[in-house]
Amino acid sequence: MFSLLPEEWTWRSMFWLGALPAALVIVIRRKVTDPPLYRQRSAKAEDRASLLRIFKPDLLRVTLLGALLGLGSHGGYYALTTFLPTYLRTTHGLSVLRTSGYLAVFIAASFFGYLASGILADRIGRRKNIMFFAVMCLGSVVSYLFLPIDDTQMFFLGIPFGFFSAGIPARPGALFGELYPTAIRGTGQGFCYNFGRIVPAAFPAFVGFLSDRLGMGTSIGLFTGSAYGIAVLAVALLPETSHRELDTGAIPADETPAPPVASAQ
Repeated sequence: MFSLLPEEWTWRSMFWLGALPAALVIVIRRKVTDPPLYRQRSAKAEDRASLLRIFKPDLLRVTLLGALLGLGSHGGYYALTTFLPTYLRTTHGLSVLRTSGYLAVFIAASFFGYLASGILADRIGRRKNIMFFAVMCLGSVVSYLFLPIDDTQMFFLGIPFGFFSAGIPARPGALFGELYPTAIRGTGQGFCYNFGRIVPAAFPAFVGFLSDRLGMGTSIGLFTGSAYGIAVLAVALLPETSHRELDTGAIPADETPAPPVASAQ
């Protein structure tokens, strides 16, 4: 787009192109129905709960830890991706057009990271999957931002960097949905996931503020490391939900895993 349009119009054009897929929400809302389990339970009056139900004592711990997991997983990703083009341009002197190649590698690897995270979450468990991707992403961040590497090495390091960074925010949705009973599953999942999107929206601003004092790479690394540390701590305190029937209600933190049954996915 930079090769076709003036600079001041390029980002605006990409913004509106990126907004077009939002129209698919209309189709999704009309065509995708609720699962049978939800329709069966919602028909019972006693299963209808208020929006504040997720903050009652028996679910409060799960809700707070879920919110922290959402904050950590999304906050780290926002801190990374928002300023990555600026980091490549200011720290490594890449032009806008050259930067696009590095970002293309990062984004392509991210796509496969989403897929791999989904498969691993079913095979090794939700908690281990998130911890694995968080630890590997921290290693990729350190290599990418702090090691003395040249542009070619940075190009190829973008593969594990994108792959592992995408695997973390891809998986909490399944975990959140399995933490709550059917009547309030959407409420609990929506709160935890979107708390992790709304609050970390400030992270890029903080990264920009501190970059003048600490440097762009250090600022990104600081917020990314802190966010993923929060995610690891939160998921370590949450129960494992793999291979559980969805309609079992909230799972106590100290409950031992049940024998494998039909996958909750």
